[in-house]
Amino acid sequence: MKQRTWPSKSDGQPRFTAFPFAKKQTRPTKNRSIFHFQVSPSSSSSSKPNQYHHDFSQLPYDVLLKIAANFTLPNLRAASLVCKSWCDALRPLREAMLFLRWGKRFKHGRGGVKPNLTKALDSFLKGAARGSTLAMVDAGLVYWEMGRREEGIALYRKAAELGDPAAQCNLGISLLQDNPSDHEEAVKWLFKASVAGHVRAQYQLALSLHKGHGLNSNLQEPAKWYLRAAEGGYVRAMYNTALCYSVGEGLMQSHKLARKWMKRAADRGHSKAQLEHGLSLFSEGEMMKAVVYLELASRAGQAAADPVKNVIFQQMSNSSRDRVVLLANNWRALPSSH
Repeated sequence: MKQRTWPSKSDGQPRFTAFPFAKKQTRPTKNRSIFHFQVSPSSSSSSKPNQYHHDFSQLPYDVLLKIAANFTLPNLRAASLVCKSWCDALRPLREAMLFLRWGKRFKHGRGGVKPNLTKALDSFLKGAARGSTLAMVDAGLVYWEMGRREEGIALYRKAAELGDPAAQCNLGISLLQDNPSDHEEAVKWLFKASVAGHVRAQYQLALSLHKGHGLNSNLQEPAKWYLRAAEGGYVRAMYNTALCYSVGEGLMQSHKLARKWMKRAADRGHSKAQLEHGLSLFSEGEMMKAVVYLELASRAGQAAADPVKNVIFQQMSNSSRDRVVLLANNWRALPSSH
């Protein structure tokens, strides 16, 4: 994975809540935020002419999409159980989930089918046509991988406008990578996704602000979003948060917090963090711990770890060296967001 996460000088610069059902009122109430749909009385009905009923299947489909377009399958199932009208209205989105599932099978070769990107795209597009933002995002990603960037961005934008955080994040990143790039709009969409809690968007927003993109950017803003993404488990953000604390850039300087975040990034497989943490342990005289982290960094391609690692190895017995190699061989990265 590319780990050039810190800007260099050369950069220049659902819970588902059902709508309440109608209750008889002795007195009229004001400004009740409920959808009312009037049903025309028939001659054989004893209903009063001004009686109102809740029938959510009569909602315009564009309104329904704004409510449920980014529902996952469990959320759709739960919403469909609320009442028959919801069940009927959400049928297209439940169908979209089936196409989404088949699209993922064709894309990754799962469920007994061979990988077929064309069939995967066709399935994703059928799901997108039924209103699922999840299918729109996957179809946009396939288009992007095929080099059909404009079609990918169009699908990302449609899903982003329906409130899907992953689509907002992908749209922001796509606009940054597009030629020419649109930094202002990219930051706008990354901010929307970041506020919704999307950790990758939080990291990308911080990186963009750190590079000077966006209005009124300062050192505190990128540091704040690095920290939020780090707290959400994003490894690259952990590394950058450690650097912010180390040099006091945007955050109050704290070597203790810098070491905490550097170790967290190292334990999750960030090779630069493994190098930095190994050197820190070496300076403190923790030779066994230091050489294990330096060995991991060296195996991940950090050549700067080799000189210090070799110096420590020369001072160790054969049994200690064998133990270091065994620890490195059995090491597994802790889980992370990315």
